[in-house]
Amino acid sequence: MRRRSQRLESACVFCGSSDDADPAFLAAAEACGKGLADAGIRLVYGGGGVGLMGAAARAAHRAGGEVLGIIPTFLVAAERALETVEHIIVDNMHERKMLMFQRSDSFIILPGGIGTLEEVVELLSWRRLDLHAKPVVFYNPRGFWEPLFKLFQHTVDERLTPPEFMQAWVAVDTVDQIVPALLGQGRELYPSEAAVGRRG
Repeated sequence: MRRRSQRLESACVFCGSSDDADPAFLAAAEACGKGLADAGIRLVYGGGGVGLMGAAARAAHRAGGEVLGIIPTFLVAAERALETVEHIIVDNMHERKMLMFQRSDSFIILPGGIGTLEEVVELLSWRRLDLHAKPVVFYNPRGFWEPLFKLFQHTVDERLTPPEFMQAWVAVDTVDQIVPALLGQGRELYPSEAAVGRRG
């Protein structure tokens, strides 16, 4: 029987939209979607039916979870908007990202390309500016995100970013660690919004 998290009710998933992605990444996205559904956490995502995002959304929907897709008009055809789940069509990418942020109280970062990188950097920039303290969990299979973490650390080493920035997220290596990491941060952050550690 699924249960509703008392603190975290929704998780935005940022991830790749390529069907050519490693099948292991696609399978992980499916497992992530099912895991959110099983935990009673609504999945908020980019609205498409392709790549990791489509895999996660379909799996969450099949498992009986709530899913909300948010997609701009010009991507409805290209990303094959998933009509089987609730979705909102917006005018542009900026509106899409803002609505995804507003409709979510936590974030999961799966493997992705340049679009995912853009979303992640903006999300963490807002965190750096104390505009939010929402939990952020990176799924980091085979060290996928380590080059990005090293770049972040480089900006810290060069005294361009404060050291505490490196504590703005949790990175996990397996799919089954994602939801517990979210909920663990949620217990720390709500309502106190205390700082979180990077590793779960």
